[in-house]
Amino acid sequence: MKAIVVGGGIMGLATAWALASEGHAVELFEQGPLPNPLASSMDEHRLIRHPYGDHVGYARMIDRAYAAWDLLWGDLGQRLYAATGTLALTGNGETWAERSAAALAAIGKSMREMPLDELPRRFPELDARGVERAFWMDTGGVLFAQDIVMALARLLAGRPNVVLHAETPVRTVDLEHGRIVTDAGVHHDADVVVVAAGAWVGRLLPADRRLIPSRQVVIYFNLPTDQRAIWTSYPMVIDKTGDVGLYLVPPAEGRGLKIGDHVFSRTGEPSAERQAHAEEMQPLLRRCRDLIKDFDRWRIERLKVCFYTVTDDERFVVEKQGARGWLMSPCSGHGFKFGAVMGLELARTIATGRDPAAHARWAAGLEGDKPS
Repeated sequence: MKAIVVGGGIMGLATAWALASEGHAVELFEQGPLPNPLASSMDEHRLIRHPYGDHVGYARMIDRAYAAWDLLWGDLGQRLYAATGTLALTGNGETWAERSAAALAAIGKSMREMPLDELPRRFPELDARGVERAFWMDTGGVLFAQDIVMALARLLAGRPNVVLHAETPVRTVDLEHGRIVTDAGVHHDADVVVVAAGAWVGRLLPADRRLIPSRQVVIYFNLPTDQRAIWTSYPMVIDKTGDVGLYLVPPAEGRGLKIGDHVFSRTGEPSAERQAHAEEMQPLLRRCRDLIKDFDRWRIERLKVCFYTVTDDERFVVEKQGARGWLMSPCSGHGFKFGAVMGLELARTIATGRDPAAHARWAAGLEGDKPS
């Protein structure tokens, strides 16, 4: 079988890896360099965690995600991941952590509630004022996102059954007949075409209005010298206590410390100039000042702009379109952690003829731990 993959972010690369590993011929097309610095995947890190609120399907899927990453580490010859554990804080009427704990208990996973007097003893750099409940889970950690994408691109470049087309924008896709046309007017045909174009998917499939590009800004911080070692040993922190919820990614294995929120802008043009200003981050900075002791000594190192592809319900869209096409858009700001398993399972569905509708339900977190 010959497959064409459009898009060189984590989803496109993982699908190409899975298809090529099964012996299929793969051509991958990326509009920019490979990896593309504008891709949503190109950031220092992404989190992987079991707590998922009421989304039991995604909580259940995490174990399979870890197993898929382990397969990839074997092929890459390196493990681009650091375990941190997961600390979730709630207050101000928010119930995400409690709902996460209940959902996890239903599938046999333990997320322990931490007595509030234990919080300052274990994590003295956090200000517990305003925290009403705290939950801890031993699992969870940091995926080194851009290192993974770069390593995958190198791996695929060395596969004899893979052809990578960098700097090759695709003008049109024909998912009924398995054909793409590049901006240069060159036609390429295949048995299957997978469109994994991230925030640019609307240009290729304009009729599908479910997928909205969303400009997001995160903050990287320079830490005081006497604090860096302390924060390196910290877990990921998911805080839904103040008016602005945030997530904190610790500076594992020499990477930066990053803080962001999960409020979707649902605006922006992914190809436009990406400039961010500290002023637009003031609500998040105020929340950091309340949560983190000695925060006034921290300095902003840089602001990073990336783009999510957002759906109304934050569920993934991976579905068959046309006789020979697939739309692959597992994003809404929480897709990277599932990159390896999404690629593996889509490759298996394509190759074995599993029910596409069942696959779409599974990817949307509505089925069991794998497509039936």
